[in-house]
Amino acid sequence: MTLAAVETNSRSTNEYYLARQNQMESNVRSYPRKLPLAIAKAHGCWVTDVEGTEYLDCLAGAGTLALGHNHPAVIESIQTTLASGLPLHTLDLTTPLKDAFTEALLEQLPGGKDAYCLQFCGPSGADGTEAAIKLAKTFTGRSSVISFSGGYHGMTHGALAMTGNLSAKNAVHGLMPGVQFMPYPHEYRCPLGIGSEAGVDALTYYFENFIEDVESGVTKPAAVILEAIQGEGGVVVAPTKWLKKIREVTEKHGIVLILDEVQAGFARSGKMFAFEHAGIEPDVIVMSKAVGGSLPLAVLGIKRKFDAWQPAGHTGTFRGNQMAMGTGIATLKAIRDQNLAQNAQERGDFLQAELKKMATEFPCIGNVRGRGLMLGIEIVDESQHPDHMGSLPADAKLAAAIQTACFNNQLLLEKGGRNGTVIRLLCPLIITQAECEEVLVRFKRALAEALVAVRGA
Repeated sequence: MTLAAVETNSRSTNEYYLARQNQMESNVRSYPRKLPLAIAKAHGCWVTDVEGTEYLDCLAGAGTLALGHNHPAVIESIQTTLASGLPLHTLDLTTPLKDAFTEALLEQLPGGKDAYCLQFCGPSGADGTEAAIKLAKTFTGRSSVISFSGGYHGMTHGALAMTGNLSAKNAVHGLMPGVQFMPYPHEYRCPLGIGSEAGVDALTYYFENFIEDVESGVTKPAAVILEAIQGEGGVVVAPTKWLKKIREVTEKHGIVLILDEVQAGFARSGKMFAFEHAGIEPDVIVMSKAVGGSLPLAVLGIKRKFDAWQPAGHTGTFRGNQMAMGTGIATLKAIRDQNLAQNAQERGDFLQAELKKMATEFPCIGNVRGRGLMLGIEIVDESQHPDHMGSLPADAKLAAAIQTACFNNQLLLEKGGRNGTVIRLLCPLIITQAECEEVLVRFKRALAEALVAVRGA
Protein backbone atom coordinates (compact mmCIF):
# COMPACT_ATOMS: atom_id res chain seq x y z
CA MET A 1 0.00 0.00 0.00
CA THR A 2 1.36 3.44 -0.92
CA LEU A 3 1.69 6.34 1.50
CA ALA A 4 -1.07 8.16 -0.37
CA ALA A 5 -3.37 5.16 0.14
CA VAL A 6 -2.54 5.07 3.85
CA GLU A 7 -3.36 8.77 4.14
CA THR A 8 -6.66 8.19 2.35
CA ASN A 9 -7.52 5.28 4.61
CA SER A 10 -6.70 7.38 7.68
CA ARG A 11 -10.17 8.88 7.18
CA SER A 12 -11.66 5.45 7.88
CA THR A 13 -12.99 4.52 11.29
CA ASN A 14 -11.23 2.84 14.18
CA GLU A 15 -13.42 -0.22 13.56
CA TYR A 16 -12.15 -0.44 9.98
CA TYR A 17 -8.52 -0.77 11.08
CA LEU A 18 -9.27 -2.98 14.05
CA ALA A 19 -11.24 -5.38 11.85
CA ARG A 20 -8.37 -5.51 9.31
CA GLN A 21 -5.81 -6.26 12.01
CA ASN A 22 -8.10 -8.90 13.44
CA GLN A 23 -7.84 -10.66 10.08
CA MET A 24 -4.13 -10.09 9.47
CA GLU A 25 -2.52 -10.22 12.91
CA SER A 26 -2.03 -13.08 15.36
CA ASN A 27 -4.36 -13.72 18.25
CA VAL A 28 -1.47 -12.73 20.53
CA ARG A 29 -2.15 -9.01 20.19
CA SER A 30 -3.15 -7.46 23.49
CA TYR A 31 -3.60 -3.70 23.79
CA PRO A 32 -6.15 -3.27 20.96
CA ARG A 33 -8.55 -5.50 22.89
CA LYS A 34 -8.60 -3.02 25.79
CA LEU A 35 -7.88 0.22 23.93
CA PRO A 36 -9.73 -0.16 20.60
CA LEU A 37 -8.41 2.75 18.58
CA ALA A 38 -6.23 3.34 15.53
CA ILE A 39 -3.79 6.18 16.17
CA ALA A 40 -3.29 8.73 13.41
CA LYS A 41 -0.93 11.16 15.17
CA ALA A 42 0.49 11.96 18.57
CA HIS A 43 2.32 14.72 20.40
CA GLY A 44 3.43 15.06 24.00
CA CYS A 45 0.87 13.44 26.32
CA TRP A 46 -1.82 13.30 23.64
CA VAL A 47 -2.75 10.92 20.84
CA THR A 48 -5.38 11.42 18.12
CA ASP A 49 -7.21 8.53 16.50
CA VAL A 50 -8.24 8.25 12.84
CA GLU A 51 -11.64 9.74 13.68
CA GLY A 52 -10.07 12.89 15.17
CA THR A 53 -10.70 12.05 18.84
CA GLU A 54 -7.94 13.17 21.22
CA TYR A 55 -6.87 10.98 24.15
CA LEU A 56 -4.74 11.82 27.18
CA ASP A 57 -2.07 9.13 27.26
CA CYS A 58 -1.12 7.76 30.68
CA LEU A 59 0.26 4.55 29.19
CA ALA A 60 3.12 6.13 27.21
CA GLY A 61 4.29 2.95 25.56
CA ALA A 62 4.22 1.10 28.91
CA GLY A 63 6.71 3.63 30.22
CA THR A 64 8.86 3.81 27.09
CA LEU A 65 7.99 7.39 26.14
CA ALA A 66 9.78 9.37 28.84
CA LEU A 67 9.45 12.56 26.77
CA GLY A 68 6.00 11.70 25.46
CA HIS A 69 5.16 11.34 21.78
CA ASN A 70 7.28 12.96 19.07
CA HIS A 71 9.24 15.25 21.36
CA PRO A 72 11.07 17.93 19.33
CA ALA A 73 14.46 16.80 20.65
CA VAL A 74 13.75 13.21 19.59
CA ILE A 75 12.52 14.22 16.13
CA GLU A 76 15.54 16.47 15.64
CA SER A 77 17.87 13.63 16.63
CA ILE A 78 16.25 11.27 14.10
CA GLN A 79 16.49 13.86 11.33
CA THR A 80 20.11 14.66 12.18
CA THR A 81 21.08 11.00 12.20
CA LEU A 82 19.39 10.39 8.86
CA ALA A 83 21.08 13.42 7.31
CA SER A 84 24.51 12.52 8.68
CA GLY A 85 25.06 9.51 6.45
CA LEU A 86 25.76 7.24 9.42
CA PRO A 87 24.85 3.60 8.84
CA LEU A 88 21.60 2.64 10.52
CA HIS A 89 22.74 -0.92 11.12
CA THR A 90 26.20 -1.71 12.48
CA LEU A 91 26.00 -4.95 14.51
CA ASP A 92 28.28 -3.94 17.41
CA LEU A 93 30.74 -1.94 15.31
CA THR A 94 31.71 1.47 16.66
CA THR A 95 30.57 4.86 15.41
CA PRO A 96 31.08 8.36 16.85
CA LEU A 97 27.39 8.37 17.76
CA LYS A 98 27.71 5.11 19.68
CA ASP A 99 30.78 6.47 21.45
CA ALA A 100 28.89 9.60 22.53
CA PHE A 101 25.86 7.63 23.70
CA THR A 102 28.02 5.17 25.66
CA GLU A 103 29.72 8.00 27.53
CA ALA A 104 26.43 9.82 28.19
CA LEU A 105 24.77 6.70 29.57
CA LEU A 106 27.72 5.67 31.74
CA GLU A 107 27.64 9.10 33.35
CA GLN A 108 24.15 8.27 34.68
CA LEU A 109 25.24 5.10 36.49
CA PRO A 110 26.54 5.09 40.09
CA GLY A 111 30.26 5.72 39.91
CA GLY A 112 30.05 6.36 36.17
CA LYS A 113 32.39 4.84 33.61
CA ASP A 114 34.99 4.00 36.25
CA ALA A 115 32.58 1.59 37.94
CA TYR A 116 30.52 0.13 35.08
CA CYS A 117 30.84 -0.93 31.47
CA LEU A 118 27.99 -1.34 28.99
CA GLN A 119 26.73 -4.31 27.01
CA PHE A 120 24.38 -3.68 24.09
CA CYS A 121 21.81 -6.47 23.73
CA GLY A 122 19.04 -7.30 21.30
CA PRO A 123 16.56 -4.40 21.43
CA SER A 124 14.20 -5.63 24.15
CA GLY A 125 14.22 -5.71 27.91
CA ALA A 126 13.69 -9.47 27.80
CA ASP A 127 16.95 -10.00 25.91
CA GLY A 128 18.69 -7.78 28.43
CA THR A 129 17.34 -10.01 31.19
CA GLU A 130 18.50 -13.15 29.37
CA ALA A 131 21.98 -11.66 28.95
CA ALA A 132 22.19 -10.66 32.61
CA ILE A 133 21.31 -14.16 33.81
CA LYS A 134 23.75 -15.78 31.39
CA LEU A 135 26.49 -13.43 32.60
CA ALA A 136 25.79 -14.20 36.27
CA LYS A 137 25.96 -17.93 35.58
CA THR A 138 29.18 -17.48 33.59
CA PHE A 139 30.80 -15.38 36.31
CA THR A 140 29.83 -17.56 39.28
CA GLY A 141 29.81 -21.01 37.70
CA ARG A 142 26.49 -21.59 39.46
CA SER A 143 23.15 -22.35 37.85
CA SER A 144 20.19 -21.23 39.96
CA VAL A 145 18.46 -17.87 40.30
CA ILE A 146 16.31 -16.24 42.96
CA SER A 147 13.41 -14.15 41.69
CA PHE A 148 10.36 -12.70 43.46
CA SER A 149 6.62 -13.17 43.40
CA GLY A 150 5.00 -10.39 41.39
CA GLY A 151 8.13 -9.72 39.36
CA TYR A 152 8.09 -9.23 35.61
CA HIS A 153 11.24 -9.71 33.53
CA GLY A 154 10.00 -10.45 30.02
CA MET A 155 8.34 -13.09 27.88
CA THR A 156 11.28 -15.00 26.44
CA HIS A 157 11.98 -18.47 27.78
CA GLY A 158 14.37 -17.65 30.61
CA ALA A 159 12.81 -14.30 31.43
CA LEU A 160 9.35 -15.87 31.63
CA ALA A 161 10.68 -18.51 34.02
CA MET A 162 11.70 -15.68 36.38
CA THR A 163 8.38 -13.81 36.02
CA GLY A 164 5.77 -14.19 38.73
CA ASN A 165 2.56 -14.01 36.70
CA LEU A 166 1.28 -17.50 35.93
CA SER A 167 -1.10 -16.71 33.07
CA ALA A 168 1.60 -16.74 30.40
CA LYS A 169 3.57 -19.56 32.03
CA ASN A 170 0.87 -22.20 32.39
CA ALA A 171 0.74 -22.88 28.65
CA VAL A 172 4.53 -23.20 28.23
CA HIS A 173 6.18 -26.32 29.58
CA GLY A 174 9.87 -26.86 30.29
CA LEU A 175 10.82 -23.28 31.17
CA MET A 176 14.34 -22.55 32.42
CA PRO A 177 14.93 -24.67 35.55
CA GLY A 178 16.57 -23.56 38.76
CA VAL A 179 14.41 -20.53 39.57
CA GLN A 180 13.53 -20.13 43.25
CA PHE A 181 10.76 -17.62 44.00
CA MET A 182 10.66 -15.69 47.24
CA PRO A 183 8.00 -13.30 48.62
CA TYR A 184 8.22 -9.59 47.79
CA PRO A 185 7.05 -7.06 50.41
CA HIS A 186 3.64 -5.53 49.71
CA GLU A 187 2.27 -2.62 51.73
CA TYR A 188 -1.39 -3.58 51.18
CA ARG A 189 -1.24 -7.36 50.82
CA CYS A 190 1.63 -8.64 52.94
CA PRO A 191 2.54 -12.14 51.67
CA LEU A 192 3.21 -13.29 55.24
CA GLY A 193 -0.13 -12.02 56.50
CA ILE A 194 1.56 -9.71 59.01
CA GLY A 195 1.43 -6.27 57.42
CA SER A 196 3.03 -2.92 58.27
CA GLU A 197 6.69 -2.64 59.32
CA ALA A 198 6.52 -5.99 61.10
CA GLY A 199 5.88 -7.66 57.75
CA VAL A 200 8.82 -5.88 56.14
CA ASP A 201 11.08 -6.81 59.04
CA ALA A 202 10.04 -10.46 58.81
CA LEU A 203 10.68 -10.62 55.06
CA THR A 204 14.03 -8.89 55.50
CA TYR A 205 15.06 -11.45 58.11
CA TYR A 206 13.64 -14.28 56.02
CA PHE A 207 15.79 -13.47 53.00
CA GLU A 208 19.01 -13.35 54.99
CA ASN A 209 18.19 -16.52 56.90
CA PHE A 210 17.20 -18.33 53.70
CA ILE A 211 20.57 -17.63 52.08
CA GLU A 212 22.62 -18.45 55.17
CA ASP A 213 20.67 -21.45 56.48
CA VAL A 214 22.67 -24.58 55.70
CA GLU A 215 19.42 -26.57 55.86
CA SER A 216 17.41 -24.32 53.51
CA GLY A 217 17.52 -27.02 50.84
CA VAL A 218 18.52 -24.54 48.14
CA THR A 219 22.08 -24.24 46.89
CA LYS A 220 23.71 -20.83 46.56
CA PRO A 221 22.31 -19.08 43.47
CA ALA A 222 24.22 -17.38 40.70
CA ALA A 223 22.01 -14.32 40.90
CA VAL A 224 19.17 -12.52 42.57
CA ILE A 225 17.00 -10.54 40.15
CA LEU A 226 14.35 -8.02 41.15
CA GLU A 227 12.63 -4.72 40.39
CA ALA A 228 12.99 -1.89 42.92
CA ILE A 229 9.43 -1.02 41.92
CA GLN A 230 7.42 -3.89 40.50
CA GLY A 231 5.58 -2.54 37.47
CA GLU A 232 3.40 -5.22 35.90
CA GLY A 233 3.08 -6.74 39.36
CA GLY A 234 0.93 -3.80 40.45
CA VAL A 235 3.32 -0.91 41.24
CA VAL A 236 4.75 -2.42 44.41
CA VAL A 237 7.62 -0.41 45.90
CA ALA A 238 10.47 -2.27 47.58
CA PRO A 239 11.07 -1.03 51.15
CA THR A 240 14.48 0.56 51.63
CA LYS A 241 15.57 -1.66 54.54
CA TRP A 242 14.65 -4.81 52.58
CA LEU A 243 16.61 -3.71 49.49
CA LYS A 244 19.61 -2.75 51.59
CA LYS A 245 19.63 -6.16 53.25
CA ILE A 246 19.44 -7.94 49.89
CA ARG A 247 22.42 -5.91 48.69
CA GLU A 248 24.34 -6.68 51.87
CA VAL A 249 23.63 -10.42 51.77
CA THR A 250 24.30 -10.90 48.04
CA GLU A 251 27.57 -9.01 48.31
CA LYS A 252 28.63 -11.04 51.36
CA HIS A 253 27.97 -14.35 49.61
CA GLY A 254 29.21 -13.53 46.11
CA ILE A 255 25.75 -13.59 44.51
CA VAL A 256 25.26 -11.31 41.50
CA LEU A 257 22.54 -8.73 42.22
CA ILE A 258 20.60 -7.79 39.07
CA LEU A 259 18.24 -4.80 39.17
CA ASP A 260 15.65 -4.76 36.42
CA GLU A 261 15.14 -1.05 35.68
CA VAL A 262 13.44 -1.58 32.32
CA GLN A 263 10.26 0.21 33.37
CA ALA A 264 11.23 2.19 36.49
CA GLY A 265 14.48 3.60 35.13
CA PHE A 266 15.32 7.02 33.72
CA ALA A 267 13.70 9.43 36.16
CA ARG A 268 10.28 7.78 36.26
CA SER A 269 10.50 7.19 40.01
CA GLY A 270 11.79 10.70 40.76
CA LYS A 271 15.41 9.53 40.58
CA MET A 272 17.35 8.37 37.55
CA PHE A 273 17.01 4.76 38.76
CA ALA A 274 14.53 3.38 41.28
CA PHE A 275 17.22 1.52 43.23
CA GLU A 276 18.82 4.88 44.08
CA HIS A 277 16.03 5.51 46.60
CA ALA A 278 17.68 2.81 48.73
CA GLY A 279 21.23 4.06 48.14
CA ILE A 280 22.48 0.74 46.76
CA GLU A 281 24.60 -0.19 43.72
CA PRO A 282 23.61 -3.32 41.76
CA ASP A 283 26.15 -5.56 40.08
CA VAL A 284 24.13 -5.55 36.84
CA ILE A 285 21.48 -3.04 35.73
CA VAL A 286 19.02 -4.04 32.99
CA MET A 287 17.87 -1.03 30.91
CA SER A 288 15.45 -0.74 28.02
CA LYS A 289 12.24 1.20 27.22
CA ALA A 290 13.15 4.86 27.90
CA VAL A 291 16.89 4.33 27.32
CA GLY A 292 16.31 4.41 23.55
CA GLY A 293 14.31 7.62 23.52
CA SER A 294 11.21 5.80 22.16
CA LEU A 295 13.15 3.55 19.75
CA PRO A 296 14.14 -0.08 20.44
CA LEU A 297 17.27 -0.47 22.55
CA ALA A 298 18.40 -2.59 25.51
CA VAL A 299 21.61 -2.17 27.48
CA LEU A 300 23.24 -3.72 30.52
CA GLY A 301 25.27 -1.72 32.98
CA ILE A 302 27.84 -4.21 34.36
CA LYS A 303 30.14 -3.62 37.32
CA ARG A 304 33.53 -4.12 35.72
CA LYS A 305 34.59 -7.01 37.96
CA PHE A 306 31.57 -9.02 36.72
CA ASP A 307 32.32 -8.61 33.00
CA ALA A 308 33.15 -12.29 32.48
CA TRP A 309 32.11 -12.49 28.83
CA GLN A 310 34.27 -13.94 26.12
CA PRO A 311 33.89 -12.20 22.72
CA ALA A 312 30.47 -13.07 21.18
CA GLY A 313 29.30 -14.65 24.44
CA HIS A 314 25.91 -12.99 23.89
CA THR A 315 25.20 -11.54 20.47
CA GLY A 316 22.27 -10.07 18.59
CA THR A 317 21.96 -8.74 15.07
CA PHE A 318 20.18 -5.57 16.14
CA ARG A 319 22.35 -4.57 19.10
CA GLY A 320 23.71 -1.53 17.25
CA ASN A 321 20.59 0.61 16.73
CA GLN A 322 22.24 3.91 15.80
CA MET A 323 19.04 5.91 15.61
CA ALA A 324 18.01 4.75 19.09
CA MET A 325 21.40 5.77 20.44
CA GLY A 326 20.85 9.25 18.99
CA THR A 327 17.37 9.55 20.47
CA GLY A 328 18.74 8.08 23.70
CA ILE A 329 21.28 10.91 23.96
CA ALA A 330 18.52 13.44 23.27
CA THR A 331 16.35 11.90 26.00
CA LEU A 332 19.13 11.85 28.58
CA LYS A 333 19.91 15.49 27.82
CA ALA A 334 16.25 16.51 28.11
CA ILE A 335 15.88 14.66 31.42
CA ARG A 336 18.86 16.57 32.76
CA ASP A 337 18.25 20.00 31.23
CA GLN A 338 14.51 20.06 31.96
CA ASN A 339 14.96 18.53 35.44
CA LEU A 340 12.39 15.88 34.60
CA ALA A 341 13.22 13.74 37.64
CA GLN A 342 12.00 16.58 39.82
CA ASN A 343 8.95 17.07 37.61
CA ALA A 344 8.15 13.36 37.91
CA GLN A 345 8.47 13.57 41.68
CA GLU A 346 6.35 16.70 42.03
CA ARG A 347 3.63 15.66 39.58
CA GLY A 348 3.60 12.16 41.07
CA ASP A 349 3.28 13.48 44.63
CA PHE A 350 0.36 15.66 43.51
CA LEU A 351 -1.41 12.78 41.77
CA GLN A 352 -0.90 10.45 44.74
CA ALA A 353 -2.25 13.01 47.21
CA GLU A 354 -5.32 13.74 45.08
CA LEU A 355 -6.02 10.06 44.44
CA LYS A 356 -5.85 9.36 48.17
CA LYS A 357 -8.38 12.14 48.72
CA MET A 358 -10.53 10.57 46.00
CA ALA A 359 -10.41 7.28 47.90
CA THR A 360 -12.37 8.85 50.76
CA GLU A 361 -15.21 9.54 48.31
CA PHE A 362 -14.77 6.26 46.43
CA PRO A 363 -13.87 3.50 48.93
CA CYS A 364 -13.44 1.07 46.04
CA ILE A 365 -9.96 2.61 45.86
CA GLY A 366 -8.29 0.35 48.39
CA ASN A 367 -4.71 1.52 48.07
CA VAL A 368 -2.76 4.21 46.18
CA ARG A 369 0.97 3.65 45.89
CA GLY A 370 4.10 4.19 43.83
CA ARG A 371 6.90 6.67 43.30
CA GLY A 372 7.11 9.60 40.94
CA LEU A 373 5.13 8.97 37.77
CA MET A 374 4.83 5.25 38.36
CA LEU A 375 1.56 4.96 40.26
CA GLY A 376 -0.88 2.17 41.11
CA ILE A 377 -4.50 2.35 42.26
CA GLU A 378 -5.75 -0.95 43.69
CA ILE A 379 -9.47 -1.52 43.15
CA VAL A 380 -11.38 -3.41 45.85
CA ASP A 381 -14.88 -4.50 46.77
CA GLU A 382 -15.67 -2.35 49.80
CA SER A 383 -18.96 -4.19 50.37
CA GLN A 384 -17.02 -7.25 51.56
CA HIS A 385 -15.30 -7.77 54.90
CA PRO A 386 -11.60 -6.84 55.16
CA ASP A 387 -9.05 -9.44 56.17
CA HIS A 388 -7.19 -9.37 59.50
CA MET A 389 -4.78 -6.76 58.08
CA GLY A 390 -7.62 -4.45 57.03
CA SER A 391 -7.24 -5.18 53.31
CA LEU A 392 -10.40 -5.56 51.23
CA PRO A 393 -10.90 -8.22 48.52
CA ALA A 394 -9.75 -7.13 45.08
CA ASP A 395 -12.38 -6.42 42.43
CA ALA A 396 -11.18 -7.45 38.97
CA LYS A 397 -14.54 -6.84 37.30
CA LEU A 398 -14.71 -3.25 38.51
CA ALA A 399 -11.06 -2.60 37.59
CA ALA A 400 -11.76 -3.74 34.01
CA ALA A 401 -14.85 -1.54 33.87
CA ILE A 402 -12.83 1.44 35.10
CA GLN A 403 -10.27 0.94 32.34
CA THR A 404 -13.06 0.80 29.75
CA ALA A 405 -14.75 3.89 31.22
CA CYS A 406 -11.43 5.73 31.17
CA PHE A 407 -11.06 4.89 27.49
CA ASN A 408 -14.59 6.18 26.85
CA ASN A 409 -13.52 9.39 28.61
CA GLN A 410 -10.46 9.65 26.35
CA LEU A 411 -7.96 8.57 29.02
CA LEU A 412 -5.53 5.78 28.09
CA LEU A 413 -4.15 3.65 30.90
CA GLU A 414 -3.35 0.05 31.74
CA LYS A 415 -4.11 -2.44 34.50
CA GLY A 416 -1.68 -4.67 36.35
CA GLY A 417 -1.22 -6.56 39.58
CA ARG A 418 -2.86 -9.77 40.73
CA ASN A 419 -5.84 -10.54 38.48
CA GLY A 420 -5.53 -7.12 36.82
CA THR A 421 -6.96 -5.20 39.77
CA VAL A 422 -4.49 -2.30 39.85
CA ILE A 423 -5.06 0.72 37.62
CA ARG A 424 -1.64 2.00 36.55
CA LEU A 425 -0.48 5.49 35.61
CA LEU A 426 2.73 5.76 33.56
CA CYS A 427 2.43 9.36 32.39
CA PRO A 428 5.21 10.89 30.27
CA LEU A 429 7.76 12.71 32.43
CA ILE A 430 6.93 15.98 30.67
CA ILE A 431 3.32 16.01 31.88
CA THR A 432 2.22 19.41 33.17
CA GLN A 433 0.25 20.32 36.27
CA ALA A 434 -2.76 21.21 34.11
CA GLU A 435 -2.59 17.82 32.36
CA CYS A 436 -2.37 16.05 35.74
CA GLU A 437 -5.51 17.87 36.84
CA GLU A 438 -7.23 16.77 33.63
CA VAL A 439 -6.18 13.16 34.32
CA LEU A 440 -7.91 13.38 37.69
CA VAL A 441 -11.08 14.89 36.23
CA ARG A 442 -11.36 12.15 33.62
CA PHE A 443 -10.46 9.37 36.02
CA LYS A 444 -13.02 10.48 38.61
CA ARG A 445 -15.74 10.67 35.96
CA ALA A 446 -14.81 7.22 34.67
CA LEU A 447 -14.77 5.80 38.18
CA ALA A 448 -18.31 7.00 38.82
CA GLU A 449 -19.52 5.61 35.49
CA ALA A 450 -17.88 2.23 36.10
CA LEU A 451 -19.46 1.93 39.53
CA VAL A 452 -22.91 2.51 38.01
CA ALA A 453 -22.23 0.00 35.24
CA VAL A 454 -20.96 -2.75 37.56
CA ARG A 455 -22.84 -2.16 40.80
CA GLY A 456 -25.70 0.06 39.77
CA ALA A 457 -24.62 2.60 42.38
